[in-house]
Amino acid sequence: MILSIDSSAVTASAALTDGDKIIKNEFMNTGLTHSETLLPMIKRVMEGYDYSALEAIAITAGPGSFTGVRIGVATAKGLAFINNTPCISVSTLEAIAYNFVDRDCIVCTVMDARRMQFYNALFEVKSGVVTRLTPDRAIALDDLRNELRAFENVIIAGDGARLCYDNIALDNCALPEDELIYQNALAVSKAAENKKRIPSRELMPVYLRQSQAERELKLKSKEK
Repeated sequence: MILSIDSSAVTASAALTDGDKIIKNEFMNTGLTHSETLLPMIKRVMEGYDYSALEAIAITAGPGSFTGVRIGVATAKGLAFINNTPCISVSTLEAIAYNFVDRDCIVCTVMDARRMQFYNALFEVKSGVVTRLTPDRAIALDDLRNELRAFENVIIAGDGARLCYDNIALDNCALPEDELIYQNALAVSKAAENKKRIPSRELMPVYLRQSQAERELKLKSKEK
């Protein structure tokens, strides 16, 4: 059994799976309230099951909201520490792509990084196989538009999908159904398959750039 967790953006979710079998899962879209909602959600998903039975805990370690990523990673590390359960670090952007394993397309996963920049990665989905085309990165809208011109059937997904789609102005791009736009724990569990399992002490948040507070502090230090 694997417990999968996501709190990397405005949504939060948890799922308990056993291979392809979904035992329990929950999804919430209540904004950045993860410090209050994530652990109770996990407890409900794990009700009737012992944490010692888990083979691994999978978590979206970033990119995403700095606070949301930290809460998710800290929660996974704390739960894993109890029974020395291995952890699996999953890219938030890759998890989103696994929402579309039942169709053949290019998935452009985007999370709003402000100022018309996006945390982004591109994936090809074909015959149920997800293939990464780019690394996780921060990219400007104009640069992303130029890349996407090369593809025929592009699905834009993630918490920045509507903003990206409304401004990218390409006929080969489309938005998915509402329930597939966001990452969710079931997709995390799929993305976690065949990934390396690591000790909880090695699990770390993955940020593509410094937080605003860190950038401001760095700027002030240069001004002195």
